[in-house]
Amino acid sequence: MLFRMSLLSAVLIFLMAFTPPERPAWDSGMGAPRQAMVNTCSIANNAFQHGETITYKLYYNWNFVWLSAGEVVFRVKETKDQYHLSAVGSTYKSYEWFYKVKDRYDTYVDKNTLLPVMSIRDVQEGKYRLYDKVTFDQQGKKAFSLRGKTKDAAEMAEYPIDNCMHDILSIIYYTRNVDFDALQSGAAFPIKIFMDKEIWPLQVKYMGKEKDKKIKGLGRLNTIKFSPEVISGYVFGEGAEMTVWASDDENKIPLMIESPVSVGSVKAVLKEYKGLRYEFEPGDE
Repeated sequence: MLFRMSLLSAVLIFLMAFTPPERPAWDSGMGAPRQAMVNTCSIANNAFQHGETITYKLYYNWNFVWLSAGEVVFRVKETKDQYHLSAVGSTYKSYEWFYKVKDRYDTYVDKNTLLPVMSIRDVQEGKYRLYDKVTFDQQGKKAFSLRGKTKDAAEMAEYPIDNCMHDILSIIYYTRNVDFDALQSGAAFPIKIFMDKEIWPLQVKYMGKEKDKKIKGLGRLNTIKFSPEVISGYVFGEGAEMTVWASDDENKIPLMIESPVSVGSVKAVLKEYKGLRYEFEPGDE
């Protein structure tokens, strides 16, 4: 089935690649599965805080030329009972002659579990438009989607979901609180998100730690490395793979993502950050 995914959705899938196992994971060097010590239904937040802002610069490679295509900005706001997570992606004006993008995602998660309560997607890419507001009934295992080309034209529908269901934005912040030292290099593990009226199961391979990794604009840093499975179709070609490097510290923020797409390849690199919960220092060039 062809999967119509927005540019920001693709970037979010890049950034959610460091996701914990939901069931026993297999290590490539072992014949038997091992149990992952992760509670995917609830986790305490020890990684991010109110006021955190992280910006990524997006590059597109076409015929061996890397073009600066746009930026994605992630923000965290704290309320009494929830965290408001947002991601706003847009192309640079110099790139809009080729393809204009202005996407916004908002997710409200329960502060105690980090499970999504409500999410809103407002997508504008070329002539494509989408408004999708999803309300999650986690106990009743239902999702209510108000979806259409615009908010005024949106229609309500109900969908069954699995236990402890995440959306594409909540899973990023949830997994930043996972103890990755408990995972072994080579282990493959599943993730599930609800998006576009469906539950999407994906596989992620944890590739261990890479020390002294050179990241453009950040210097050399100790990183955690992943290779997530992607959904072939609108954005990714058949058999496409991607690689993600995240900071090997208490912040656990993605630093760089590389992947081929249907035409060319893309890269997202951490550009700016502020309001991090823990100190983060760029490495030496």
